[in-house]
Amino acid sequence: MKPPVTGQPPVSVLMYHQVGLFPRPKAHRAAFCDVRRFAAQMRWLKWGGYNVISLERAWRGLFDGAALPSRPVVLTFDDGYQNFADHAWPILQSHGFPASVFIVTSQIGQPAGWLSSDFAPARLMDGATLRELAAQGVSFGSHTQQHVRLSQQDEQRQRREIFDSKAALEDVLGQPVPDFCYPYGDYDQRARDLAAEAGYRLGLTCIRGAANTADNAFELPRKAISYGDNVLGYAWKLHMKHARKDRPAARADVYA
Repeated sequence: MKPPVTGQPPVSVLMYHQVGLFPRPKAHRAAFCDVRRFAAQMRWLKWGGYNVISLERAWRGLFDGAALPSRPVVLTFDDGYQNFADHAWPILQSHGFPASVFIVTSQIGQPAGWLSSDFAPARLMDGATLRELAAQGVSFGSHTQQHVRLSQQDEQRQRREIFDSKAALEDVLGQPVPDFCYPYGDYDQRARDLAAEAGYRLGLTCIRGAANTADNAFELPRKAISYGDNVLGYAWKLHMKHARKDRPAARADVYA
């Protein structure tokens, strides 16, 4: 597993979950983004001269040496909530921004079954919606079958979650699924190596920082966007928070 090429501009891979209208959360703030703030954040990207690129283009730049634009930003959305289709995607379309969404394959079209009682019920997109959005340009990746903490599973369960979710999502979409995202950002070396063996090209974590600080393509850092991030805080994360900051294990429950 080779490290990123040097000399590329810092790549900010942003991590979102739900986008919509929510009561102010008392916890799990990185699992929500108010749609009005989301719209303001997208306007800021346009106004601030950021170049929103696909995850594929970022991967090619970081690991194959392809040219990257200045101020590159990648937009990723974990879990595949219906509110991505309802709220986030129309805003992204209005700006011409690409996005990657990561799907829990055993729960497509169902309420997200892994959410604790701290969360209101949230429905996931169904297969027809996934295919419609894929036709409109949304990229989809696997987020396992059951949204489990991979490091806590035996290798046989890890293999099923990583391999079978890829096959299932490819059946739903009728196209290859090259990208993977670790639920909760939780993984170990076994899971990382299985993601490579399964034929994915990359794996996204919840390690904080610019993607350039990765050790390899299967441990890519991201920057979590939280409910409380106003435009100033958002700009600070984009422009300044590039240094790698591994997430303490004690905070693993704040990410959905």
